Amino acid sequence: MTAGAPVVDAPAGAVRGAREGGVAVFRGIPFAEPPVGVRRFGAPARVGRWDGVRDATAFGPPPPQGGALGMGVLSRDKPGDDWLTVNVWTPEPGPAAGLPVMVWIQGGGYTVGTAALPEYDGGRLVREGGVVVVTLNYRVGLEGFGHFEGAPDNRGLLDQIAALAWVQDNIRAFGGDPDRVTVFGQSAGGGSVAALLAMPRAVGLFRRAVAQSAQGTFFTPELAADIATVCAAELGLRPTAADLAEVAPAELAAAGDAVGSAMARRADRWGPIAHRSVPYSPVVDGDSLPTTPWQALAAGARTDVGLLVGHTRNEQRLLSALDGLLGQVTPEQAAAALETFGPGPDAARRYRDGFPAAGPDELHELVLSDWLFRMPSLHLAEARTAAGGAAHVYELTWPAPGMGGILGACHGLDVPLVFGNLDRGQPALLLGETAPPEAEAVSARLRAAWTSFATHGDPGWPPYDAEQRLIRQFDTTPAVVPYPEETSRRIWQDHTFAALPLLG
Repeated sequence: MTAGAPVVDAPAGAVRGAREGGVAVFRGIPFAEPPVGVRRFGAPARVGRWDGVRDATAFGPPPPQGGALGMGVLSRDKPGDDWLTVNVWTPEPGPAAGLPVMVWIQGGGYTVGTAALPEYDGGRLVREGGVVVVTLNYRVGLEGFGHFEGAPDNRGLLDQIAALAWVQDNIRAFGGDPDRVTVFGQSAGGGSVAALLAMPRAVGLFRRAVAQSAQGTFFTPELAADIATVCAAELGLRPTAADLAEVAPAELAAAGDAVGSAMARRADRWGPIAHRSVPYSPVVDGDSLPTTPWQALAAGARTDVGLLVGHTRNEQRLLSALDGLLGQVTPEQAAAALETFGPGPDAARRYRDGFPAAGPDELHELVLSDWLFRMPSLHLAEARTAAGGAAHVYELTWPAPGMGGILGACHGLDVPLVFGNLDRGQPALLLGETAPPEAEAVSARLRAAWTSFATHGDPGWPPYDAEQRLIRQFDTTPAVVPYPEETSRRIWQDHTFAALPLLG
């Protein structure tokens, strides 16, 4: 790689980036026109080619979002309308390289998120894995997932599709192969990956998919419409694109926050999501998203796309810690969780019979982990294999050392390990001020598996099947074992992850 700032002349326009640790990095490249003014609440519009050489050394502004986890501060600290941007890390710019491409979709409950977080830096994956890494912003909250009259549903997912289309058109100039694109994401990002597998508009945009702790909530239009009506009422308006177009994005996000913080009182209408404060999710609208991912895969959709899917062992534990419930769950709270989130009327009995030594904390953790992340992820693999396709499954069981080791293999632990960013951003909460050698070892194995899958379609262990149910367990001593959460699998084996309905 020659000295000096790297310049790439892509079909979208020329960009000048920076060199960091032997990698060329390009930040804040627009993949769609700013979704403001007449384009607000619309599908993303293709960005026109710009003249001259565009500076691409700084991340674009994050999309407007609420205050969860302090993310709203980022929007205020870096204002601007150019929300829809991509960032590219590449070891070798230029059309001759032809490297595999990994496109990251971050999580955040469809409520918050930005690709600018330091834990999503793609440099280490690029240096050690021989891939090109792309990260992207997409609209979240009411901007991206509010169900408004006069606006298409799933605008955040349509943004992701627009970014993937940009990759198809432009990534060769950055050293990537558009025929070897892997999309990977965690939590709501994993749910997004699952949704993309069911979306006709995403066909042909990626060859492989990695869904990490895929969030299992998908909404019917009726449920999404009721939530949007309540959010708009916070502002004294109707849930229409015309009424809300003049509302400042920060004010709209604040209205969503107000509703999200008081969802429990609407549980009679909104069901389980009201108890977990999940106000936004993809909408199965029959158009952009015709069916749920599980329905689509079971029907044989996208068997041409390689699938790697899995979860952490203790998904709920970090969320319980953030809620102040870790070690504090009462028998009454555990019973209510089993009744609300378990599959079917006898779920509480089956959990108690299956885990006879479990106390309230463990039962609470198990049923919430299974409902939101673990079983939705496993059922993606089972839907694929039931249709005759192949899927590789994993579970991260290595326990996080942060917070005195109480978090276990919690939700989000896989993110710094997959990227190899163990010393920046939020990982200190999970890994401690100094990550131990075990973290580096587990991270190396995860990175090798992910980049091997992106390169060859094989992460290094056999595909999952309905007889042996073999998966890769990531721990200090890695192993290929039968799926370890067999009791939960049996409890949920007959459950269908359908789009969540409006109850009232």
